[in-house]
Parts: sequence; structure tokens; C-alpha cells
Amino acid sequence: MTVTLTTEITVPKSVRRKAGFKPGERVEFKVSDRTITIVPKLPPDEEQDEREIRDPKVREHIRKSNAERLAGKGRPIGEFLADIAAQKRTRRTA
Repeated sequence: MTVTLTTEITVPKSVRRKAGFKPGERVEFKVSDRTITIVPKLPPDEEQDEREIRDPKVREHIRKSNAERLAGKGRPIGEFLADIAAQKRTRRTA
């Protein structure tokens, strides 16, 4: 593979297939020293999720929630949904 004068690089089809890239898919380049990594570009909502998940406060909340779930402190989904429905009814009448 050769870099052209216009600095374009063609990624061979076999490499794209192994990487799972599809025609029209958006990608981004990450550079570290002389190494270039090509990764799929996340949609805006997933990109926001990625940023949030790196936030130490969010990570701590996830850790605590998971610990509570493992300790059996969760509640059945039916009970949770019933509480939400009751809150909506309360708001409508208020």
C-alpha cells in the first residue's frame, strides 16, 4: 500500500471486511505517534453516552446501583411501573 501525492490511502476490501466496515459508514482516525487507528464514528447520542460513562460521578452511580442490585435491594419491575403510573395520576389531578 502506498500513500499517494494527494495523501489518500485506500483500505483494501479484505481489511474493511475483517474490520466490519460497510460502505457509507463514517469513521474517525485516532493518531498516537506514528500509529493510526481507524474506528467507526459513533452517532451523536452514542457519543454522548460514551462521554457520560467516563464521568467519575456517573461511574460511581452505576457502581452503587449495581451493588444495590446484587445485594437484592432492587424491586420488581411491576412495582416500579405501578409507582410511575401512580405518580402520573397524582400529577394530573394536582
